Amino acid sequence: MRRALNILRIEEKKDARAFDGEPAAKLLKDKEEKTLASAVKAVGKDVRAALATEDFEAAMAALAKLRAPVDAFFDKVTVNAAASDIRENRLTLLAQIRALTLDIADFSKIEG
Repeated sequence: MRRALNILRIEEKKDARAFDGEPAAKLLKDKEEKTLASAVKAVGKDVRAALATEDFEAAMAALAKLRAPVDAFFDKVTVNAAASDIRENRLTLLAQIRALTLDIADFSKIEG
């Protein structure tokens, strides 16, 4: 997930804007990005439910479920696609991952 956060940070700085909101389903082209988008939604529900009861262990366990879809996404998908709408949509998807992690902790503060 660190790679996702780093790419997002670099691209937001370069574009001088944040990529907030929901990715557009119609712009999800590759199987891996569709899978990641679906996983982010499901994990988001689990993280929010765990945090509502202050079950931080369950929130972290839910977040860990994103590892395989994130890895597959980076193995098969080019975030910085030539088409600007696809690129922005992929960055918005990464921003959702960042939002989930920030709900739990600011992992950018952890070294290593």
